[in-house]
Amino acid sequence: MTPVTEAAAVVKLTERINRIQPSATMAVVAEADKLRQQGVDVVDLSVGEPHFSTPQHIKDAAIAAINSNFTKYTAAAGTSELRDAIVNRHTADFDSGYRREEAVASVGGKHVLFNAIQVLVDHGDEVILPVPYWVSFKDIVNYAGGKPVFLETEETQGFRVTAAMIERLVSPRTKLIILNSPSNPSGAVMSPEDQTEVVRLAAQRGIWVLSDECYVYLNYTGRQFSVGSLHEQRERIVIAGSLSKTYAMTGWRMGFALAPAAVSSAMAKLQSQSTSNPTSIVQKAAVAALNGPQQCVEEMRQEYIKLRDHIVGGLRSIPGIRCNLPEGAFYVYPNLSAFFGRGGVHSPADLAGKLLREAHVAVVPGEGFGTHEHVRVSYATSVKELDRGLERMRSFFASL
Repeated sequence: MTPVTEAAAVVKLTERINRIQPSATMAVVAEADKLRQQGVDVVDLSVGEPHFSTPQHIKDAAIAAINSNFTKYTAAAGTSELRDAIVNRHTADFDSGYRREEAVASVGGKHVLFNAIQVLVDHGDEVILPVPYWVSFKDIVNYAGGKPVFLETEETQGFRVTAAMIERLVSPRTKLIILNSPSNPSGAVMSPEDQTEVVRLAAQRGIWVLSDECYVYLNYTGRQFSVGSLHEQRERIVIAGSLSKTYAMTGWRMGFALAPAAVSSAMAKLQSQSTSNPTSIVQKAAVAALNGPQQCVEEMRQEYIKLRDHIVGGLRSIPGIRCNLPEGAFYVYPNLSAFFGRGGVHSPADLAGKLLREAHVAVVPGEGFGTHEHVRVSYATSVKELDRGLERMRSFFASL
């Protein structure tokens, strides 16, 4: 046998896979896991994952599905029962009135976003993306061959996004505007008025709006809103929804799209050639979540408000940290630029790495979200764990 040379072992990958980077969040998770394997006690405030258990009635539905042998393939876009549950829940909560054929169930909200961008964005198309943005938006657009056009927002204005700001970036190549309210990572919430103006602008210009509503039920302003309620502009709207955060079902992987039938059909076609249907058992659990009692959703929302107030108060008590009060989701996005230039720290990545290695607190650096003065801190954990993290951060920053 001829030995494999070093040159022959080099794998040439496609150009499109080289357009994207690994998730910044997952990189932090991997580094934290490595420390845990070495016996280090890490306070992990990096991952966006509810600390609540999935409600019992949802787990019971999955167990019943297994026991009744509901374990076969389904339609690629999900069962009729599930798609009806999706549109009925959305209509009950947001007066949207979607039809079954406008709904697609997918393997998590990220899968929905990937499918939507793949079927809407072609090579050279421009996609307006407010900053800070969720880590995967930029890379999914790049993978599709699109060009992200970044809309810079102001921390002092609560990272507000308005139609006027977006209009300045519109060009003949603009194909899509991405909205994410409540926002990951900043927790910023767009007002219903701002969202409505953006959607109307997009409809007038023949531009699509992709509204990531993963955290729509974790809105603390008292003004819960979905652009799906804007019936006159619906032919230019795609909604990406998820059960992960709403019902503490992250590992179950269940998301959904609501879109014009032609777009939903295209997303289902793409899905049929990739994952096919979401897991049949999870579909039954999702039906139970959507059709069942919703008290658990409100209970979790109220608990997150308490946790938010706790972490913001704690961070603001540390000299040098500036921190907005987020209006939704379960993240804070503190500005730590006051510490740059100390102890070899010159960026959020430097600071997050040093904080993890020396204080054993995991946060996500802001570079992954498009900013250069912040880190993302998840407060989806217990008060006790938040206090452990805050105490370690207090000591760490005092020593810089």
